Amino acid sequence: MKTEPVIIPSGGVTSPRGFLAGATSAGIKNKDQSRLDLGILFSEVTCPAAAVFTTNKVKAAPVLLSQKRLQKGRASAVIMNSGCANACTGKRGMADALEMTGLAARHVGVSPEEVLVASTGVIGVTLPMERIRAAVPNVILSVEGGHDLARAIMTTDTVPKEVAVRVDDYIIGGMAKGAGMIHPDLATLLCFLTTDAAIDVDFLGQALRKAVDISFNMVSIDGDNSTNDTVLIMANGMAGGKPVVQDSRRAEVFQQALNKACIYLARAVARDGEGATKLIEINVSGAASAGDARRAARTIVSSSLVKAAVHGSDPNWGRVVAAAGRSGIELDAEKLELYIGDICVVKDGAPVPFNKKEVVRHLDGKEVYIALNLNMGSAEATAWGCDLSEEYVKINAEYTT
Repeated sequence: MKTEPVIIPSGGVTSPRGFLAGATSAGIKNKDQSRLDLGILFSEVTCPAAAVFTTNKVKAAPVLLSQKRLQKGRASAVIMNSGCANACTGKRGMADALEMTGLAARHVGVSPEEVLVASTGVIGVTLPMERIRAAVPNVILSVEGGHDLARAIMTTDTVPKEVAVRVDDYIIGGMAKGAGMIHPDLATLLCFLTTDAAIDVDFLGQALRKAVDISFNMVSIDGDNSTNDTVLIMANGMAGGKPVVQDSRRAEVFQQALNKACIYLARAVARDGEGATKLIEINVSGAASAGDARRAARTIVSSSLVKAAVHGSDPNWGRVVAAAGRSGIELDAEKLELYIGDICVVKDGAPVPFNKKEVVRHLDGKEVYIALNLNMGSAEATAWGCDLSEEYVKINAEYTT
């Protein structure tokens, strides 16, 4: 049996057995009936579920409600919307979140306590519940509906973000949205993962936290994290295979597959950052500790100066070194080795002759790779981000107008 995780072409959140989804247009944002903005993800059986939520101290009502319900570690469905975050909306916001789960529960035939809720969009605006009440019955659940649902959760995203990974006798599927307000921790707005593997809920939560830590928590677009960030996984066991048990070879394989799915989606989020024209990948190796490697990589990829230089294809490597230097890690400037693409520009902390045209050619590409070797130890980490463009400012200057 093949144990190497393999990406399924055109796969998504409903690729695992027993998961259905659907979406509709509710006119949540500006009564716009031309776009999908409301949907439901549904498991045919109630299943173990776990999630990681925003670390922002201002949490939206959907996050607070889903956190509370996930204390039981089980769920059957998630109702979700774009166009309105339902954040900073007081008691009415919580009442609306509760009503949304009730509407979804009646629609799919389960208890409201088994339904979670997620919202994304403008903060400080209440949901148009009359439109949502009218629209929920129009959500038709199907396997194909997963692709519509991935589009329904988009805000300033330009493309839907979907993945499915096959390994052993089960599949892990997923979808994510996120283009702005992206920064560790947690560095995505919404992500929903599904699997038909049978997994204990405690191990499921542990595996999710590990996968999020090396994927979404290593993405930065603009230095902000949202009030609504949620990464959720549901495991319905409908593949019928042997259960995934902690500290087993099967658990290792599941972790590898989940990591692959999350990194795929995290890169997609970084690539589609607001106004982005390039994906930036920062690899930091030779760090004294894993924490140092992560901190340096995240500091570099978050640097507005680095992001602006990449946007302009300016081989100003000093900005990378300066960002690493202010990250607070253990560092010896005379040991640094820096590559842009596969071209060495710094060795033993000093500049080396390089072909500037070749470096600019790499920076002109859609994917920019920068590698910094600290030569202080053996720890390594990778972070992802995007360039900083004029379009980013335009999008966020006009977000609510």
